[in-house]
Order: sequence, then C-alpha cells, then structure tokens
Amino acid sequence: MARITQEIALTDVRFYSPIGFYEEEQVLGNEFYVSVSVRFPFENPDAEVLDNTVNYEELYGILVEVMSPKRKLLESAAEDILNRVVEEYAHVQEINVSIKKANPPFGGDLANSVVSLFYVREK
Repeated sequence: MARITQEIALTDVRFYSPIGFYEEEQVLGNEFYVSVSVRFPFENPDAEVLDNTVNYEELYGILVEVMSPKRKLLESAAEDILNRVVEEYAHVQEINVSIKKANPPFGGDLANSVVSLFYVREK
C-alpha cells in the first residue's frame, strides 16, 4: 500500500534583521533568506479545507516573530523556528529550516553563510 506525504514550504523569505555576532550587525542589521518546509501524511478527506493542512501564512508569521528581535547567532533563530513549528503542528513529521545570511562581514565577495536544522519526529 502506498503512502502519500504532503510538503508545505516557504522558500527564500527575505528579512532584514538585527542578527549577528558583532554589535554593529545588531545595530545595522543584515539581509537573510529563510526557508522552512514541513512534511506530514496526506490524510486529507477534503483538499479544499485549510484545517486539513498547514497554513503557510501561519508559518510566515512564525518566521516574522523569530527573525525580528536582536540575537547573536543564526543557530538560535533556526532552533526557535523549529521549536515553534513542532509545538504548533503535532501532525508534522519532518521539518527543515535553513537561514542564509547574505554577505556576512568576513571579507568574502558575495559570500553567503547558511545554518540548517532538520527534524524528524520519533514514532
């Protein structure tokens, strides 16, 4: 018997946020691109009912809340996003969160840094 898995994702959501290890980064801010995807069983009696899926507008709201305050490390933002999604959606089995920082201040030409977390719910 086959099983269908549904994936809902937001990719490369752009933020200008006060996140960075150095104090001036927290004052001036940096450009970030956040991607989050969630997977869960497609057990959907009516594919036109929003309650039978994950509302990506709500996912976006989580990203806005997490990416707004000052913080030093992308790892803490990624962890907060992951934890919020786990708490909010009990039926989600897998979560991927990636945060890309455009042009980190270490002298690279058009370099990006990326932090990613992957979650799989234990059965």
